[in-house]
This record gives sequence, structure tokens and C-alpha cells, in this order.
Amino acid sequence: MIEPQEFFSNPQTAGSNHYQKDDDISRDQILKLAINEFRDFRDILVNHGVYITTFKGDKGCPDHIFPNWFTTFSNKTMQIFPMKAENRRLEKNQNMIDRLARSYILSADLSFHENNNTFLESTSSMVFDRVNDIAYIALSPRANKELAEKWCRDNNFEPIVFETTSHSGEPIYHTDVLMYVGTSLIGICLDVINEKYRELVEDKVCQHHEILKIEKDQLLSFCGNSLEVKNKEDYLYLVMSDAAKNALNDEQIQTIHRHYKGIISSDIRTIEKYGGGSARCMLSELF
Repeated sequence: MIEPQEFFSNPQTAGSNHYQKDDDISRDQILKLAINEFRDFRDILVNHGVYITTFKGDKGCPDHIFPNWFTTFSNKTMQIFPMKAENRRLEKNQNMIDRLARSYILSADLSFHENNNTFLESTSSMVFDRVNDIAYIALSPRANKELAEKWCRDNNFEPIVFETTSHSGEPIYHTDVLMYVGTSLIGICLDVINEKYRELVEDKVCQHHEILKIEKDQLLSFCGNSLEVKNKEDYLYLVMSDAAKNALNDEQIQTIHRHYKGIISSDIRTIEKYGGGSARCMLSELF
């Protein structure tokens, strides 16, 4: 997790993120609220026995709170990915990379693709089924089809590539807005997947998991932006925001509780409003 030094509605991402709202209070107020929400969320995770590593973000990086420029793997390697917004490229802080390099070997840095305006924003653009080596990829200005398919070939993942349409009529900016993959449960909004691809995706997600279907309107509360975590006692939890939890119906909550010790949620309304991302976006797994 990365505690922000700056946080506001990033004008460089607003064109493709239709979930973020423009600033309507001062940036100082937004930052103060966001830091309080960040710390409360972190503390709730720690109180549930989840191990958390925290970095301090940089000025000039209003989205540093969302650490989706890198990912780690269970073989103790890490990779760095190309980001669309120029101020998001600045998030690749060398001190953070050096700290991570104590535990992970940097096996690939794909940042050079930024020079060709070709982007693939890590675990936000690709939602991994790491057990079955499947990568779900919703195409958008931040997820290039050719680069995603090449990455999957190079890393022995099966690509499931599809197109979406959000409430705004544009592609959903990140795959992790509409779906998450857990050990035995996948939450997914099939309704936003364009009809040409829907059956392909539904058939694939049903092969290894029970499916929790998320309604289109529930995406506006970030119900798809959830993440499975394991605590120090090896209990599995599903992490989401309070807004997402409150938008779930009773049947969905019962389904989640069949697969998890419980739901961990926190009030991150400021971060959701101005950042256009939620709980999963704030977490990068360290395997």
C-alpha cells in the first residue's frame, strides 16, 4: 500500500476513467480526507491479521495510492508495466523498486512500451487466475491487445481478451473494476462485456470457480473492485469498500460467506470519488 503525498482527481486519467469525479473541494481537503481513509483501511487490514507493507508516495503523483505499476509472482520475481498517464509513470519510484528488489528479482521492465503509446497496466489491466494460469483482459486505452497477448505468451498465461461497455458508453478502463478472481469464487459483471465475447468469458470463468454475478449498477459502487487476501492464520477474506459491501444483496453476501471467513471493508468514499478506484486498486499483492 502507498500512502499519498498528493491526491486529487487526476486530469491525465479522467479521459479513460469514467468513475472518477472532478475536484469540488480544495486539494488540501481532499488529501487530508484521503490520508485518513487510507490509514483507517490499512489499520482494519492489520487488525484482521493481514500483513501490510506501506510506502510513502511522491508529490506529483496524484494516483500513487493505487500501486498498479508492478506485480509480483510466487516464484519471487516482479515485473514493471507501461502506464498511460505521464504522471503515473512517475510512480515508479526507484527507492520502492530497490526495496522490493530485496525480496523479488526484477524479471521484466516493460516501461519502454510507453514510448510507443502502448500500455498494459499490470494487475489492473489483467486479472489473474494464478492457479490456472489465465489472464482476463478487458481492452481499453490502458490495455493493448497485442502487448497483452505477447505478455501472456512470454509468461505462460492463457489470455481471455474481451471488450466492454461502461455506463458512459466507453470501454471500462481497468479489468479489475468489473471482476475479481479468488481461490474458489469469481465475482464478475457479465452484462458490461460486449455480447460478442460474453459467452467465451462466462464459459471460462465457470470452469474452475463458482460465479457471483455482479449487476451493472453495482459497478458504480465498485462491487467488482475486490481482492482475496489471506491473513497470518491462513484465513481467506474478501476485501472491498464499505460502498461495495453496502451495495451487495443478501444472496451475494451469503455466497461470499460460503467461500470466505468474512468480508473486510472500509469507508474510502473520498478515494473512490476523486480517484475512480476502490479497495483492490489500493492493494498490490506481495507473493
